[in-house]
Amino acid sequence: MSASASVSSSRDSAENEKSIRVSGCDNKRKLGENHPNDLLNEVSRTHEAIQSLDKAVSTLEMEMAVERARSGGGSGAAVASGGRTPQKAFVVVGINTAFTSKKRRDSLRDTWVPRGDKLRKLEQEKGIVIRFVIGHSGTPGGGALDRALDAEEAETRDFLRLDHAEGYHELSSKTRTYFTTAVATWDADFYVKVDDDIHLNLGMLSSRLAKHRTRPRVYVGCMKSGPVLSQKGVKYHEPEYWKFGDEGNKYFRHATGQIYAISKDLAAYISINQPILHRFANEDVSLGAWLIGLEVEHVDDRSMCCATPPDCEWKKRAGNVCVASFDWSCSGVCKSVDRMRHIHKACGEGEGAVWNAAT
Repeated sequence: MSASASVSSSRDSAENEKSIRVSGCDNKRKLGENHPNDLLNEVSRTHEAIQSLDKAVSTLEMEMAVERARSGGGSGAAVASGGRTPQKAFVVVGINTAFTSKKRRDSLRDTWVPRGDKLRKLEQEKGIVIRFVIGHSGTPGGGALDRALDAEEAETRDFLRLDHAEGYHELSSKTRTYFTTAVATWDADFYVKVDDDIHLNLGMLSSRLAKHRTRPRVYVGCMKSGPVLSQKGVKYHEPEYWKFGDEGNKYFRHATGQIYAISKDLAAYISINQPILHRFANEDVSLGAWLIGLEVEHVDDRSMCCATPPDCEWKKRAGNVCVASFDWSCSGVCKSVDRMRHIHKACGEGEGAVWNAAT
């Protein structure tokens, strides 16, 4: 190789090395400049992937357990399903009702509970299932109360009948049976329990629940921690008060019983384990007790416990439509049969809202 060629080659190598060094510095500088955002984005994506995987694993485990229960491993689910494949749904709204509450049921049918074809359309197009939940009277062979309910059901077709003897002090048992029967009947993302003297906006409920759809083990409601009442004869007396510590203690945090929602894996957990779930005197405390020892996300959603007008009406005007409204003093809407239509007019989201809600 000639001297000039050698010099030229050396010069080219030096230029290339310099170019590589400069390019490397530029890359480092660019990486350094973007590193914080890149890192945050990567962490966010990883977190979302972990959440999604956790949800998938949890769902798969629960589905396997539910299938075992339906095939005979858990008698409650097996009896409730009758061997049928559960119908897919987004949310099952179970309205707790009693034999003497026909006027309450009619007040809901006249306001936020659709009738007939509209009820079926809501199920088919939005995956929102609504049923009045009730058991039987306990009278051998079925009494007048059972026959009256049979006639009402034949007309409205909006009941979920439970294998359960009705009674105020049996609400915890009824709640267990409701979730067991609902899980066996519908494969839903969420299961809601609501009382029959509550005003509910179905569109808002669906939108709020849809935000939690990717999260496993979610328990949504207005969380509270009321006093444990040891005195006999008072409303909400707790016979097992001693289990909650010294006199004057409060319950653990749990959703108030007027309305709450749980995700499908929690409903499946109750269905599978219902024979050994302890029942306290108060149904909302019982549910909270069943979930308190699990890896559960408690969501305190205050829109699920608005007061009746003017409270819910003011919030609606401000653009914050409530999910549910009731009077704390009555543990529901006071004189609900007389007032439900007025509350619906003042605080209702509008008939078309549920059809536009995310599900």
